[in-house]
Amino acid sequence: MTQSSESKLQLDPEEVTPSPGNNPLAMRPMMGNEAIARGAWEAGCKVAAAYPGTPSTEIMENLAKYPAQDLHAEWSTNEKVALDVAIGGSFAGVRSFTSMKHVGLNVASDALMSQTYIGVNGALVLAVCDDPGIHSSQNEQDTRIYGHLAMTPVLEPTDAQEALEFTRLAFDLSEQFDTPVIVRSTTRLSHTRSLVQTGERLEVPCKGFREEPKKNVMIPGHARLRHGALIERERALKEYLESSDLIRWERGGDELGIITLSTAYTYVKELMPDASILKLGVSYPLPDAKLREFCASVKRVIVVEELEPIIENELKILGLKVEGKSLFPREGEFSTDVVREGLVQAQLLPPRAKIEALEVQPMARPPLLCAGCPHTSSYMALRALNSRVSGDIGCYTLAAVEPLKAIDTTVSMGSSIANASGMALAGTESRPIVATIGDSTFLHAGLPPLINAVYNNANITVLLLDNHITAMTGGQHHPGTGRNLRGEEAHQVDYEALIKSVGVKWIKTIDSYNMGTVFQTLREATEYKGVSVVIVDRPCVLDPVKLKGPAFQVNAEACTGCQTCMNLGCPAISWTDELYEGHHKVTIDEAACIGCSLCAQVSSTNCIEPIEAPQSL
Repeated sequence: MTQSSESKLQLDPEEVTPSPGNNPLAMRPMMGNEAIARGAWEAGCKVAAAYPGTPSTEIMENLAKYPAQDLHAEWSTNEKVALDVAIGGSFAGVRSFTSMKHVGLNVASDALMSQTYIGVNGALVLAVCDDPGIHSSQNEQDTRIYGHLAMTPVLEPTDAQEALEFTRLAFDLSEQFDTPVIVRSTTRLSHTRSLVQTGERLEVPCKGFREEPKKNVMIPGHARLRHGALIERERALKEYLESSDLIRWERGGDELGIITLSTAYTYVKELMPDASILKLGVSYPLPDAKLREFCASVKRVIVVEELEPIIENELKILGLKVEGKSLFPREGEFSTDVVREGLVQAQLLPPRAKIEALEVQPMARPPLLCAGCPHTSSYMALRALNSRVSGDIGCYTLAAVEPLKAIDTTVSMGSSIANASGMALAGTESRPIVATIGDSTFLHAGLPPLINAVYNNANITVLLLDNHITAMTGGQHHPGTGRNLRGEEAHQVDYEALIKSVGVKWIKTIDSYNMGTVFQTLREATEYKGVSVVIVDRPCVLDPVKLKGPAFQVNAEACTGCQTCMNLGCPAISWTDELYEGHHKVTIDEAACIGCSLCAQVSSTNCIEPIEAPQSL
């Protein structure tokens, strides 16, 4: 059992009873995301919805492993839709849940800002996973700011055990205080595995829909009344937190006090085990009296928190003297070393002895698309056509770097089409203007800007890169795949019919492995005046199953080192030491090659050919 899980964080139990036939209590290793899913299931959640996004994806994937009779779990088209589905479940009187990454909360925030005024009927919990260090995101925002803005409680688990317990508690708090509740995770917590004590599922009676128009319908006259309720709710939550186990005071000496939360607590505990520590299990709201009492008990107070100085600023507003971001960075992911450097700067730890640097040069390995990636040919063609390319969020964003280097802008999910429209309507660009967007992203946020482009007669080409899956986050289904979250058959979107219905007149669907067709079609599309759409259709080579055909090989004698095949950026192709007129020849790794044939199609000397299958006896 981890130290942070000594106390079971439970309110007085309501009239809930364990479901028969559940697994007995057990200790098992879980990722933080898996533990959050388990906590939602144990809390009696009945409706759950999400859109995949690293580092949150595994939460909904794990919820879908629980029986369908226990809860409905779905991939929604985007995060706002997911939150609205969960809100609908709450209105109907059952415990409901949604999960997303930090930038997904941007998409869902419109609904959150109104729902926080409404409150809940059945509990409503949001798991939001931040990405300090920007491992797989376009920014490093801090969800705690949203909690303050929405006046919505934000719980901060430290490890997987707390992730389960805090999620269960979040459902109880939601109903007790009539509020949505955010459970905030980070990449480190979401993807770190530790032992967790699991429990049984609670079957919570459905409350049924409550006919309360003044509470449920947010017109201005009703919203004015509800704003006062939010302020009273904040006061009640602060009072509750003064004596809650969510705030844990670990008493040490009176020289130094450290206030910390989330995964930063583990680094502090490792480095300063004897210090007085106030571990916050919640970042909004804060228990003012407890904070004042703690700060008065020590001579010096340091706040250790990842990203923004949320806690530090709140303490300073209370008139308390604390240190924080003068010692620790506002950017990047914390680690034991990062926290140690801050404590050294604060003269609380001695500097480490210098270690002689090893003269080792790591092998450079730039991020690349997979061997045989169906997106490769499109970006080669766009580069050759000297297009101005507005990109979007997906695997294909890697086409912004060498060797493809064909994407000029990337902002957020669904931005590409509207960005391209704006550039076209500005009238300053002489090059063809193209927006590229993946299939899942198109359904997430691409339709409104496409309608807008047609409505405003923007002269752009849209490349819909349909690889039949949500590939970047590990191969999740969406409405274009014909399967739902549980893998069951579902309605499949017809992209051509959908695009025609919004007024696009020029549409073609092509195979991305046919290089000649890709080049010719894109040339025709960019010459069309108005909105043209090219659907580049070819399944992802890795998800949901790995595809592999006969491998190709290089005829070394015929290779002239022209480097054309290297421009694909295929990880299966590499240089050799053999030269031809000063240029390195190439070779293909048979094990890595998936047989897409793109290299053979672009080869200027026809030196690439399929490996002949052995003759059968």
